[in-house]
Amino acid sequence: MQKYFKIYTYGCQMNEHESEKLAALLSEKGYIKTDEDDICSVIVFNTCCIRENAEQRALGNIGALKKLKEKNPDLIIAVGGCMTQQEGKTDVFKKSYPFVDIVFGTHNLEGFGVLLDKKLQTKKKIFEIDDEPKPYFDMIRPLRNSYPNAWINVMQGCNNFCTYCIVPYVRGRERSRSIDNIVAEARLAVMTGYKEITLLGQNVNSYGNDLAENVGFANLLKELNSVKGEYRLRFMSSHPKDLTEDLLYAMKENEHCCHQIHLPVQAGSDRVLKLMNRKYNRSDFLKKVDLIKKIIPDCAVSTDIMVGFPTETEKDFLDTLDLVKTVGFSSAFTFVYSRRKGTVADRMEGQIPEEIKKDRITRLVDLQNDISRKKALGYVGKTINILCEDYSEKRGYLGRDEYGFMAYFKSDKNEIGEFKKVSIQKTEGVSLMGELIK
Repeated sequence: MQKYFKIYTYGCQMNEHESEKLAALLSEKGYIKTDEDDICSVIVFNTCCIRENAEQRALGNIGALKKLKEKNPDLIIAVGGCMTQQEGKTDVFKKSYPFVDIVFGTHNLEGFGVLLDKKLQTKKKIFEIDDEPKPYFDMIRPLRNSYPNAWINVMQGCNNFCTYCIVPYVRGRERSRSIDNIVAEARLAVMTGYKEITLLGQNVNSYGNDLAENVGFANLLKELNSVKGEYRLRFMSSHPKDLTEDLLYAMKENEHCCHQIHLPVQAGSDRVLKLMNRKYNRSDFLKKVDLIKKIIPDCAVSTDIMVGFPTETEKDFLDTLDLVKTVGFSSAFTFVYSRRKGTVADRMEGQIPEEIKKDRITRLVDLQNDISRKKALGYVGKTINILCEDYSEKRGYLGRDEYGFMAYFKSDKNEIGEFKKVSIQKTEGVSLMGELIK
């Protein structure tokens, strides 16, 4: 009898990649992946707690499975990820979600197969939340579902303790993989047809600081030069305080490395940046951007920006808008500050009312969209090289150039996973509309 599984994933690319590892563990046990809840033997929720909306969405979807569990008592429902690692969350699942069979933390992902076996053998509920992270374990070959992009973790955890961020509390301190293992995984991904490698870490710039050989992220990029083939190399995310000249030259010298860097600024006000414990000020950040442009003149810079941090004034917010105008980011992930229990910012006075947050995020998004649209217009009449990633019934095939801009084109054959030359005819918002050059 065939056994099926489904994984619900919330949050960032890191979680997407960890779900690929969970899928690999289940596949090794004979389970087959499906999108249908009704036929599943195992359903896993890989959760995120960085922002409240992701957490609430996960809890709502978990709760919706109560009726399915009543209909099929043999169904195993497991919940893991950042949300479960928070203090007190185990009690929430015991009291409010008694139909959940396995609850496991971020430090227990690699052992999920053992937990599943234990559940099947004992029929008892399992709560496995280790407080301390284990040494980096990277023996799981992920069951990738992100073709043509292969996510590769280079490290876990974070040492920065930004006052708004829950990551150090649920992911632990920084732990880096060995260069040899990362390079081997990248080589295998390219050999098996993947065309874009994305290196992942909460702060990739501090990669290697915990390793005995004291290697760094620049060294890793240099070693990845040995991986031959037709592919692109990206990484995220970078902390501005750790961006070095050596790293930028390593980017420039790696022929596969895209000339695009994601550099989260979070705010443009020195006062707010200090409250956030970001360890740089506005001037420091702008100097980093200048350094990027000096070493890699065509490099596109994207960012993360938060509005509504505790005590943020209108002047603070205007400083952020001014910084956005000054830098001219290619794109920005913009979001409203979300209180997270256990963080320093959650205990701060001066929490900003929701209506002010909504007004500021709208103004910020409008500004960044205007900047991105103008950059998109600069593509009209040019021919670009894109990696085709997906297909849209309405617009056709779509892919990105090395700078991260999305382009659409029509073709009468399957182009996913192919590098294509596209002549840009017009724009629709921040998207590029082109014609395939055959």
